Amino acid sequence: MGRLVLAGGGHAHMTILAHIRDLVRDGHEVVVIQPSDFHYYSGMGPGMLGLSYSPDEIRFATRFVVERQGGSFVRAKVTGIDARGRTVTTDSGQVIPYDVLSCNAGSFIPFDNIHGDTSNIFTVKPIERLQEAQRAVVSLCAARTRGHIAVVGGGPAALEIAGNVRRLARHRGRHAPRITLFAGRGLLGRLPEKIRDMARQSLSSQDIEIREDGYVQEIRDGAVLQGGLTHHPDLVFVATGVRPSRIFAESGLATGPTGGLLVNERLQAVEHPEIFGGGDCIDFAPRPLDKVGVYAVRQNPVLYRNVRASLNGRRLTTFDPGGSYLLLFNMGDDTAIFSKGPFAFRNSLAFTLKDFIDRRFMRHFQALEN
Repeated sequence: MGRLVLAGGGHAHMTILAHIRDLVRDGHEVVVIQPSDFHYYSGMGPGMLGLSYSPDEIRFATRFVVERQGGSFVRAKVTGIDARGRTVTTDSGQVIPYDVLSCNAGSFIPFDNIHGDTSNIFTVKPIERLQEAQRAVVSLCAARTRGHIAVVGGGPAALEIAGNVRRLARHRGRHAPRITLFAGRGLLGRLPEKIRDMARQSLSSQDIEIREDGYVQEIRDGAVLQGGLTHHPDLVFVATGVRPSRIFAESGLATGPTGGLLVNERLQAVEHPEIFGGGDCIDFAPRPLDKVGVYAVRQNPVLYRNVRASLNGRRLTTFDPGGSYLLLFNMGDDTAIFSKGPFAFRNSLAFTLKDFIDRRFMRHFQALEN
């Protein structure tokens, strides 16, 4: 029969991962390629940083689940796709053939102006990096002098990181650090002013300084250059927004406005129908989609149905992105900002709701490990 290769085991591939046994029973071979034996849920990453969750609570044992169901797991990173030859290349030099390829290769934090010593700089992706950052914050807060932590970015990720750094310092620190959020020209600039005001109120109540007077031009040897001034924080978190993996452009595949794999309404690469994709690594040709996890979750069943149909020679289904989606931001102070359509508020109930949704999502897929 056929060989299905999954490049990455992220959110958009969860339903495929849950049904590997069915694909194997169909007579297909399933190979999953991922740099780590585990997949960490990014929606709970800031909460892990702030001690709301342990690492075990926010990760999925990809390798164990794949191998348990009869699939093959390759611990590596896909670095190239030969669409004509139908092979992928990994950073370990392996060349792996496929009949059908599905990509959930994730995204990265683009910040090309980081130079020199990076030992005190932490990007918010990959999520595993936040465990190291957590130890660095605790160590800084144990020092004799008051430390300074900078968070660079004006979007939801930066917002959540700043609040949860404060939460971590409250619970584990001897000395409360100074925290500065460098939010460019405006915090949450793409969202309504009501939500932006809620975010400012929460951060201000936590003694987090918000700078909205210009973008950071450069980080050099840990120093932050912004608006003609040079700041010297002890630690820097970089959360400047995500971009799709570069492997598609570098492999000569058609890409969209953000550099992601350009896919049609069936989540197929527009020039190669045997290649599928979902999550942050794609650009959806019918219309632009925000880089938010809700779309990866909505793509799950469609990706599973379509890769299976493609392997079995059956008809594919279309993906409907749906309407408005729920936003919930973990502010680190036991509250969250709730936003859907015209409704927006911040309180502890919103945090309880976010916690419930996230834990339910993880329990659903972690059940495969039992």
